[in-house]
Amino acid sequence: MGMRVDNYVAEEDRKVVADRRIKLLKFFSKVATFTCILMYVSYIPQIMSNFSGHPVSPLQPLVAAVNATLWTCYGWFKTYKDMPIIISNVPGIFFGLITVVTVYIH
Repeated sequence: MGMRVDNYVAEEDRKVVADRRIKLLKFFSKVATFTCILMYVSYIPQIMSNFSGHPVSPLQPLVAAVNATLWTCYGWFKTYKDMPIIISNVPGIFFGLITVVTVYIH
């Protein structure tokens, strides 16, 4: 069998998943989504620094914006949309790009 690239599983191949495991995965997805959003919101001080005339390097926020875009597309185009991945990475697109743009217009 080749590598599985999506979360679709044929009904006859589905496994029973314990309720405890489902609850644990939901908890992890919420915590990971929250911390990912915090990571991208942490660009606010860099944006403020850019506006104060002390521009930061644009490389890291640019790469973060590209990475967030790729993860958002991955979550969106799966057979079943992966909302924790989408929700946690959309802020990265905006905050990363805003940080990059403010490096050059301060």
